[in-house]
Amino acid sequence: MPADLAVIGLGHLGLPLAQAAVAAGIQTVGYDTDPRPHAELSAGRTPVEGSLSASEIRRMLSGGFRPTADPAELGRVRTAAICAPTPLGPDRTLDLGAVTDATRALAARLRPHTTVLVESAVPPGTTENVVLPLLEEGSGLRAGRDFHLAHSPGRLDPGNRAHTLARTPKVIGGLTPACTESAAAFYGRLTDKVVRARGPREAEMTKVLETNFRHVNIALVNEMAVLCHDLGVDLWDVIRCAETKPFGFQPFRPGPGVGGHGVPLDPGYFPYSGHTPGHPLRMVSLAKEINDRMPGYVIQRCATLLNEHGKSVRGARVLLLGVTYKPDLADQEASPAREIASRLMDMGAQIGYHDPLVLDWRVRDLPVPRADSLYEAAAGADLTVLLQHHRTYDLQGLAVKAQLLLDTRGATPAGAAHRL
Repeated sequence: MPADLAVIGLGHLGLPLAQAAVAAGIQTVGYDTDPRPHAELSAGRTPVEGSLSASEIRRMLSGGFRPTADPAELGRVRTAAICAPTPLGPDRTLDLGAVTDATRALAARLRPHTTVLVESAVPPGTTENVVLPLLEEGSGLRAGRDFHLAHSPGRLDPGNRAHTLARTPKVIGGLTPACTESAAAFYGRLTDKVVRARGPREAEMTKVLETNFRHVNIALVNEMAVLCHDLGVDLWDVIRCAETKPFGFQPFRPGPGVGGHGVPLDPGYFPYSGHTPGHPLRMVSLAKEINDRMPGYVIQRCATLLNEHGKSVRGARVLLLGVTYKPDLADQEASPAREIASRLMDMGAQIGYHDPLVLDWRVRDLPVPRADSLYEAAAGADLTVLLQHHRTYDLQGLAVKAQLLLDTRGATPAGAAHRL
Protein backbone atom coordinates (compact mmCIF):
# COMPACT_ATOMS: atom_id res chain seq x y z
CA MET A 1 0.00 0.00 0.00
CA PRO A 2 1.45 3.45 -0.90
CA ALA A 3 2.27 5.72 2.05
CA ASP A 4 2.33 9.49 2.43
CA LEU A 5 5.63 9.63 4.34
CA ALA A 6 8.86 7.66 4.43
CA VAL A 7 11.09 8.17 7.45
CA ILE A 8 14.65 7.15 6.62
CA GLY A 9 16.66 6.46 9.75
CA LEU A 10 14.81 4.76 12.59
CA GLY A 11 16.65 6.16 15.58
CA HIS A 12 16.27 9.04 18.02
CA LEU A 13 15.13 11.47 15.31
CA GLY A 14 13.18 9.21 13.01
CA LEU A 15 11.05 7.26 15.46
CA PRO A 16 9.45 10.29 17.20
CA LEU A 17 8.78 11.87 13.79
CA ALA A 18 7.10 8.66 12.62
CA GLN A 19 5.14 8.49 15.86
CA ALA A 20 3.84 12.05 15.41
CA ALA A 21 2.97 11.38 11.78
CA VAL A 22 1.01 8.22 12.62
CA ALA A 23 -0.83 10.07 15.38
CA ALA A 24 -1.78 12.73 12.80
CA GLY A 25 -3.23 10.07 10.52
CA ILE A 26 -0.40 10.11 7.98
CA GLN A 27 0.34 6.77 6.35
CA THR A 28 3.99 6.23 7.27
CA VAL A 29 6.70 3.73 6.40
CA GLY A 30 10.04 3.51 8.15
CA TYR A 31 13.25 2.50 6.41
CA ASP A 32 16.83 2.21 7.61
CA THR A 33 19.96 1.28 5.68
CA ASP A 34 20.83 -0.84 8.74
CA PRO A 35 18.53 -3.93 8.76
CA ARG A 36 18.51 -4.28 12.55
CA PRO A 37 15.94 -1.54 13.35
CA HIS A 38 13.48 -3.09 10.90
CA ALA A 39 13.74 -6.47 12.62
CA GLU A 40 13.31 -4.96 16.10
CA LEU A 41 10.37 -2.77 15.11
CA SER A 42 8.61 -5.57 13.28
CA ALA A 43 8.79 -7.56 16.52
CA GLY A 44 7.28 -4.64 18.45
CA ARG A 45 10.52 -3.69 20.18
CA THR A 46 12.35 -0.38 20.24
CA PRO A 47 15.65 -0.50 18.32
CA VAL A 48 17.33 2.29 20.32
CA GLU A 49 17.41 2.73 24.08
CA GLY A 50 15.97 5.96 25.39
CA SER A 51 13.73 6.64 22.38
CA LEU A 52 10.19 5.27 22.25
CA SER A 53 9.04 2.54 24.57
CA ALA A 54 7.97 -0.88 23.36
CA SER A 55 4.32 -0.02 24.13
CA GLU A 56 4.60 3.15 22.03
CA ILE A 57 6.09 1.13 19.17
CA ARG A 58 3.21 -1.35 19.37
CA ARG A 59 0.68 1.52 19.26
CA MET A 60 2.42 2.90 16.17
CA LEU A 61 2.23 -0.49 14.47
CA SER A 62 -1.44 -0.85 15.30
CA GLY A 63 -1.94 2.69 13.95
CA GLY A 64 -0.58 1.71 10.56
CA PHE A 65 3.15 2.36 10.82
CA ARG A 66 5.05 -0.04 8.57
CA PRO A 67 8.76 -0.65 9.07
CA THR A 68 10.20 -1.96 5.83
CA ALA A 69 13.44 -3.42 4.54
CA ASP A 70 12.45 -2.75 0.93
CA PRO A 71 13.99 0.49 -0.43
CA ALA A 72 11.45 0.42 -3.28
CA GLU A 73 8.93 1.81 -0.75
CA LEU A 74 10.85 5.08 -0.84
CA GLY A 75 9.63 5.69 -4.38
CA ARG A 76 5.95 5.52 -3.44
CA VAL A 77 5.63 8.45 -1.04
CA ARG A 78 4.89 12.16 -1.29
CA THR A 79 7.30 13.13 1.48
CA ALA A 80 10.62 11.60 2.59
CA ALA A 81 12.44 12.64 5.76
CA ILE A 82 16.14 11.85 6.19
CA CYS A 83 16.69 11.29 9.91
CA ALA A 84 19.98 9.37 9.81
CA PRO A 85 22.34 9.75 12.80
CA THR A 86 25.50 11.85 12.64
CA PRO A 87 27.79 10.52 15.40
CA LEU A 88 31.21 11.91 16.14
CA GLY A 89 33.93 10.35 14.01
CA PRO A 90 37.51 9.56 15.07
CA ASP A 91 38.56 13.12 14.18
CA ARG A 92 35.81 14.53 16.47
CA THR A 93 33.81 15.85 13.50
CA LEU A 94 30.32 14.67 12.57
CA ASP A 95 30.28 11.44 10.58
CA LEU A 96 27.91 11.93 7.64
CA GLY A 97 28.20 8.33 6.39
CA ALA A 98 24.68 7.36 7.44
CA VAL A 99 23.27 10.55 5.91
CA THR A 100 24.90 9.90 2.54
CA ASP A 101 23.80 6.24 2.60
CA ALA A 102 20.21 7.30 3.31
CA THR A 103 20.35 9.95 0.59
CA ARG A 104 21.65 7.50 -2.01
CA ALA A 105 18.94 4.99 -1.12
CA LEU A 106 16.30 7.67 -1.62
CA ALA A 107 17.87 9.13 -4.79
CA ALA A 108 17.66 5.82 -6.65
CA ARG A 109 13.85 5.80 -6.17
CA LEU A 110 13.02 9.52 -6.04
CA ARG A 111 9.91 10.53 -7.97
CA PRO A 112 9.01 13.99 -9.29
CA HIS A 113 7.04 16.28 -6.93
CA THR A 114 8.37 14.53 -3.79
CA THR A 115 9.22 16.73 -0.81
CA VAL A 116 12.57 15.74 0.72
CA LEU A 117 13.24 16.87 4.28
CA VAL A 118 16.60 16.65 6.05
CA GLU A 119 16.30 16.43 9.85
CA SER A 120 19.73 14.98 10.60
CA ALA A 121 22.06 17.24 12.61
CA VAL A 122 24.57 18.35 9.98
CA PRO A 123 27.09 21.18 9.49
CA PRO A 124 25.68 24.20 7.63
CA GLY A 125 25.95 23.69 3.90
CA THR A 126 25.38 19.92 4.00
CA THR A 127 21.85 20.00 2.59
CA GLU A 128 22.97 21.99 -0.45
CA ASN A 129 26.49 20.64 -0.93
CA VAL A 130 26.05 16.96 -0.01
CA VAL A 131 22.39 15.91 -0.02
CA LEU A 132 21.32 17.94 -3.08
CA PRO A 133 23.97 16.69 -5.55
CA LEU A 134 23.50 13.08 -4.40
CA LEU A 135 19.74 13.33 -4.95
CA GLU A 136 20.14 14.95 -8.36
CA GLU A 137 22.82 12.54 -9.58
CA GLY A 138 20.96 9.47 -8.38
CA SER A 139 17.55 10.50 -9.69
CA GLY A 140 18.22 12.64 -12.74
CA LEU A 141 15.82 15.22 -11.27
CA ARG A 142 16.48 18.85 -10.38
CA ALA A 143 15.97 20.11 -6.84
CA GLY A 144 13.67 23.12 -6.68
CA ARG A 145 12.20 22.27 -10.07
CA ASP A 146 11.31 18.57 -10.08
CA PHE A 147 11.25 17.96 -6.33
CA HIS A 148 11.26 20.03 -3.15
CA LEU A 149 14.20 20.05 -0.72
CA ALA A 150 14.32 21.60 2.76
CA HIS A 151 16.16 21.31 6.05
CA SER A 152 14.33 21.18 9.38
CA PRO A 153 16.56 20.64 12.43
CA GLY A 154 15.43 18.13 15.02
CA ARG A 155 14.38 19.76 18.29
CA LEU A 156 13.40 16.77 20.36
CA ASP A 157 14.04 16.61 24.09
CA PRO A 158 13.91 12.87 24.86
CA GLY A 159 11.67 12.03 27.77
CA ASN A 160 10.11 15.51 27.90
CA ARG A 161 6.35 15.01 27.92
CA ALA A 162 5.58 18.75 27.91
CA HIS A 163 7.59 19.71 24.83
CA THR A 164 6.46 17.10 22.36
CA LEU A 165 6.95 17.48 18.61
CA ALA A 166 3.44 18.89 18.31
CA ARG A 167 4.15 21.58 20.92
CA THR A 168 7.60 22.56 19.69
CA PRO A 169 7.90 25.11 16.85
CA LYS A 170 9.46 23.61 13.71
CA VAL A 171 12.11 25.62 11.85
CA ILE A 172 12.14 25.10 8.06
CA GLY A 173 14.56 26.34 5.44
CA GLY A 174 13.82 25.38 1.84
CA LEU A 175 16.04 25.53 -1.20
CA THR A 176 13.42 27.80 -2.82
CA PRO A 177 10.35 29.58 -1.43
CA ALA A 178 8.21 26.83 -2.97
CA CYS A 179 10.34 24.20 -1.20
CA THR A 180 9.82 26.00 2.10
CA GLU A 181 6.06 26.16 1.62
CA SER A 182 5.84 22.49 0.67
CA ALA A 183 7.77 21.54 3.83
CA ALA A 184 5.63 23.93 5.90
CA ALA A 185 2.47 22.29 4.57
CA PHE A 186 3.73 18.90 5.75
CA TYR A 187 4.97 20.00 9.18
CA GLY A 188 1.81 22.04 9.69
CA ARG A 189 0.01 18.72 10.05
CA LEU A 190 2.29 17.74 12.95
CA THR A 191 3.07 20.85 14.96
CA ASP A 192 1.28 23.95 16.25
CA LYS A 193 3.81 26.41 14.81
CA VAL A 194 6.09 26.53 11.77
CA VAL A 195 8.97 29.03 11.57
CA ARG A 196 10.35 29.82 8.12
CA ALA A 197 14.09 30.37 7.83
CA ARG A 198 15.69 32.20 4.88
CA GLY A 199 17.14 28.97 3.54
CA PRO A 200 18.69 25.59 4.39
CA ARG A 201 21.90 27.07 5.84
CA GLU A 202 20.00 29.30 8.23
CA ALA A 203 17.96 26.29 9.37
CA GLU A 204 21.12 24.20 9.78
CA MET A 205 22.86 26.97 11.70
CA THR A 206 19.86 27.26 14.03
CA LYS A 207 20.68 23.79 15.34
CA VAL A 208 24.34 24.76 15.77
CA LEU A 209 23.38 27.84 17.79
CA GLU A 210 20.93 25.93 19.99
CA THR A 211 23.42 23.14 20.71
CA ASN A 212 26.33 25.49 21.34
CA PHE A 213 24.15 27.62 23.63
CA ARG A 214 23.55 24.57 25.82
CA HIS A 215 27.20 23.52 25.95
CA VAL A 216 28.58 27.02 26.61
CA ASN A 217 26.16 27.64 29.48
CA ILE A 218 26.80 24.22 31.01
CA ALA A 219 30.53 24.97 30.79
CA LEU A 220 29.96 28.22 32.68
CA VAL A 221 28.18 26.53 35.59
CA ASN A 222 30.72 23.68 35.56
CA GLU A 223 33.49 26.21 36.08
CA MET A 224 31.38 27.90 38.74
CA ALA A 225 30.99 24.54 40.49
CA VAL A 226 34.76 24.12 40.80
CA LEU A 227 35.21 27.72 41.94
CA CYS A 228 32.37 27.55 44.48
CA HIS A 229 33.71 24.31 45.94
CA ASP A 230 37.13 25.91 46.43
CA LEU A 231 35.54 28.96 48.07
CA GLY A 232 33.14 26.96 50.24
CA VAL A 233 30.09 28.44 48.50
CA ASP A 234 26.89 26.44 47.87
CA LEU A 235 26.46 26.82 44.10
CA TRP A 236 23.00 25.24 44.09
CA ASP A 237 21.80 27.90 46.50
CA VAL A 238 23.38 30.54 44.25
CA ILE A 239 21.49 29.17 41.25
CA ARG A 240 18.27 29.01 43.26
CA CYS A 241 18.61 32.68 44.07
CA ALA A 242 19.74 33.74 40.58
CA GLU A 243 16.84 32.05 38.81
CA THR A 244 14.39 34.34 40.61
CA LYS A 245 15.59 37.14 38.32
CA PRO A 246 12.73 37.57 35.83
CA PHE A 247 14.94 38.72 32.94
CA GLY A 248 18.42 38.18 31.52
CA PHE A 249 19.09 34.82 33.21
CA GLN A 250 18.36 31.18 32.37
CA PRO A 251 19.36 28.54 34.91
CA PHE A 252 21.72 25.72 33.95
CA ARG A 253 23.14 23.21 36.39
CA PRO A 254 26.54 21.55 36.62
CA GLY A 255 27.23 17.85 36.40
CA PRO A 256 29.90 15.22 35.82
CA GLY A 257 29.97 15.88 32.07
CA VAL A 258 27.70 16.58 29.11
CA GLY A 259 25.90 13.74 27.40
CA GLY A 260 23.28 13.55 24.71
CA HIS A 261 23.13 13.51 20.93
CA GLY A 262 23.86 17.17 20.25
CA VAL A 263 27.58 17.94 20.07
CA PRO A 264 29.14 21.44 20.07
CA LEU A 265 30.26 22.60 16.64
CA ASP A 266 32.85 25.21 15.69
CA PRO A 267 32.27 26.84 12.26
CA GLY A 268 36.04 26.91 11.83
CA TYR A 269 35.75 23.20 11.06
CA PHE A 270 32.66 23.18 8.84
CA PRO A 271 33.61 21.25 5.70
CA TYR A 272 30.80 22.59 3.49
CA SER A 273 30.76 26.30 4.31
CA GLY A 274 32.13 27.33 0.92
CA HIS A 275 35.03 29.14 2.53
CA THR A 276 37.01 28.95 5.75
CA PRO A 277 35.65 31.40 8.34
CA GLY A 278 38.32 33.73 9.65
CA HIS A 279 36.87 33.79 13.15
CA PRO A 280 36.12 30.39 14.66
CA LEU A 281 33.98 30.28 17.79
CA ARG A 282 36.64 30.20 20.48
CA MET A 283 33.95 30.19 23.15
CA VAL A 284 32.64 26.86 21.83
CA SER A 285 36.10 25.26 21.80
CA LEU A 286 36.73 26.48 25.34
CA ALA A 287 33.32 25.23 26.51
CA LYS A 288 34.05 21.80 25.08
CA GLU A 289 37.43 21.76 26.82
CA ILE A 290 35.84 22.70 30.16
CA ASN A 291 33.04 20.14 29.88
CA ASP A 292 35.47 17.42 28.81
CA ARG A 293 37.43 18.06 32.03
CA MET A 294 34.48 17.34 34.33
CA PRO A 295 34.88 13.53 34.48
CA GLY A 296 38.49 14.10 35.59
CA TYR A 297 37.31 16.58 38.22
CA VAL A 298 34.82 14.02 39.54
CA ILE A 299 37.66 11.50 39.85
CA GLN A 300 39.74 14.09 41.72
CA ARG A 301 36.88 14.71 44.17
CA CYS A 302 36.43 10.94 44.64
CA ALA A 303 40.11 10.48 45.46
CA THR A 304 40.10 13.44 47.86
CA LEU A 305 37.00 12.25 49.72
CA LEU A 306 38.37 8.72 50.09
CA ASN A 307 41.71 10.07 51.27
CA GLU A 308 40.03 12.32 53.85
CA HIS A 309 38.37 9.20 55.25
CA GLY A 310 41.61 7.25 55.43
CA LYS A 311 41.12 5.23 52.24
CA SER A 312 42.88 4.95 48.91
CA VAL A 313 41.21 4.75 45.52
CA ARG A 314 43.13 1.54 44.89
CA GLY A 315 41.03 -1.26 46.29
CA ALA A 316 38.13 1.04 47.20
CA ARG A 317 34.60 -0.19 46.48
CA VAL A 318 32.91 2.55 44.44
CA LEU A 319 29.21 2.44 43.54
CA LEU A 320 28.06 4.58 40.59
CA LEU A 321 24.39 5.57 40.57
CA GLY A 322 22.73 6.45 37.27
CA VAL A 323 24.77 5.74 34.13
CA THR A 324 22.45 7.34 31.55
CA TYR A 325 22.98 10.83 30.16
CA LYS A 326 19.57 12.10 31.25
CA PRO A 327 17.32 11.41 34.25
CA ASP A 328 14.52 8.87 33.83
CA LEU A 329 15.71 7.89 30.35
CA ALA A 330 17.57 4.73 29.35
CA ASP A 331 19.68 6.53 26.73
CA GLN A 332 23.43 6.31 27.45
CA GLU A 333 24.61 8.43 24.51
CA ALA A 334 27.85 10.22 25.49
CA SER A 335 27.13 9.73 29.19
CA PRO A 336 30.17 10.67 31.30
CA ALA A 337 29.58 7.60 33.48
CA ARG A 338 31.60 5.30 31.24
CA GLU A 339 34.69 7.55 31.27
CA ILE A 340 34.44 7.99 35.05
CA ALA A 341 34.18 4.24 35.58
CA SER A 342 37.09 3.61 33.23
CA ARG A 343 39.35 6.07 35.05
CA LEU A 344 38.45 4.65 38.45
CA MET A 345 39.24 1.16 37.19
CA ASP A 346 42.62 2.40 35.99
CA MET A 347 43.28 3.61 39.53
CA GLY A 348 42.49 0.18 40.97
CA ALA A 349 38.98 0.82 42.31
CA GLN A 350 36.37 -1.94 42.41
CA ILE A 351 33.43 -0.57 40.44
CA GLY A 352 29.77 -1.46 40.75
CA TYR A 353 26.70 0.38 39.50
CA HIS A 354 22.99 0.78 39.95
CA ASP A 355 20.54 2.16 37.42
CA PRO A 356 16.84 1.25 37.34
CA LEU A 357 16.81 1.70 33.54
CA VAL A 358 20.02 -0.11 32.62
CA LEU A 359 20.07 -3.81 33.44
CA ASP A 360 23.39 -4.56 31.75
CA TRP A 361 26.32 -2.13 31.58
CA ARG A 362 29.75 -2.69 30.11
CA VAL A 363 32.94 -0.64 30.26
CA ARG A 364 35.74 -1.56 27.85
CA ASP A 365 33.60 -4.51 26.81
CA LEU A 366 33.73 -5.84 30.38
CA PRO A 367 30.52 -6.30 32.38
CA VAL A 368 30.20 -4.06 35.45
CA PRO A 369 28.49 -5.71 38.45
CA ARG A 370 24.98 -4.38 38.98
CA ALA A 371 23.67 -3.86 42.49
CA ASP A 372 20.38 -5.64 43.13
CA SER A 373 19.71 -3.91 46.45
CA LEU A 374 20.58 -0.22 46.28
CA TYR A 375 20.71 0.43 50.03
CA GLU A 376 22.78 -2.68 50.76
CA ALA A 377 25.20 -1.80 47.98
CA ALA A 378 25.55 1.80 49.21
CA ALA A 379 26.12 0.60 52.77
CA GLY A 380 28.84 -1.77 51.59
CA ALA A 381 30.59 0.69 49.27
CA ASP A 382 33.42 2.90 50.45
CA LEU A 383 32.09 5.64 48.17
CA THR A 384 28.78 6.10 46.37
CA VAL A 385 28.70 8.59 43.49
CA LEU A 386 25.40 9.93 42.17
CA LEU A 387 25.97 10.57 38.46
CA GLN A 388 22.34 10.79 37.36
CA HIS A 389 19.30 11.58 39.45
CA HIS A 390 16.49 9.22 38.47
CA ARG A 391 13.22 10.03 40.19
CA THR A 392 13.06 6.55 41.75
CA TYR A 393 16.07 7.32 43.93
CA ASP A 394 15.24 8.18 47.54
CA LEU A 395 18.24 10.41 48.12
CA GLN A 396 17.43 11.18 51.75
CA GLY A 397 17.36 7.48 52.57
CA LEU A 398 20.40 6.87 50.42
CA ALA A 399 22.38 9.56 52.26
CA VAL A 400 21.65 7.77 55.54
CA LYS A 401 22.71 4.36 54.25
CA ALA A 402 25.82 5.33 52.27
CA GLN A 403 29.17 5.41 54.04
CA LEU A 404 30.26 8.30 51.84
CA LEU A 405 28.14 9.99 49.15
CA LEU A 406 29.26 12.35 46.39
CA ASP A 407 26.36 14.07 44.64
CA THR A 408 27.37 15.41 41.21
CA ARG A 409 23.86 16.70 40.45
CA GLY A 410 23.05 18.76 43.53
CA ALA A 411 19.94 16.66 44.08
CA THR A 412 20.41 15.61 47.72
CA PRO A 413 19.09 17.70 50.61
CA ALA A 414 21.52 20.36 51.81
CA GLY A 415 24.12 18.85 54.12
CA ALA A 416 23.14 15.25 53.34
CA ALA A 417 26.03 14.56 50.98
CA HIS A 418 29.18 16.04 49.48
CA ARG A 419 28.19 18.03 46.42
CA LEU A 420 30.19 18.55 43.27
